[in-house]
Amino acid sequence: MSSNIKIQRICLYCENEFTARTTKTKYCSHKCNSRHYKAKTKNTKIEKSNRETINKTLYPIEQIKAKEFLTVKDVATLLNSSTRTVYRLIEQGEIKAVNLAERKTLVKRTDLDMLFN
Repeated sequence: MSSNIKIQRICLYCENEFTARTTKTKYCSHKCNSRHYKAKTKNTKIEKSNRETINKTLYPIEQIKAKEFLTVKDVATLLNSSTRTVYRLIEQGEIKAVNLAERKTLVKRTDLDMLFN
């Protein structure tokens, strides 16, 4: 089934004018079709990665805000500082903390809020 249709079209990738033989043709060549597909795939991956990055940065803060007792790492995330800084504040007595085990230190959320009052 060949057709004698000749339609002037503009390529979606390179935006050059070309003569299409069917009404569904979108690209002037296979090369433009492949390049557009690769660019579209690349952009989708980049957008997906950006969304994941935003979710990873925002999700922990929302999850931490819901907790009543925070670990040192959680406190460091909320204060936007290092864990060593949080330990130093605990040692200086500015933040009240309870050492439950040798490696488990918890801070009550209300004590952390009182730090800023």
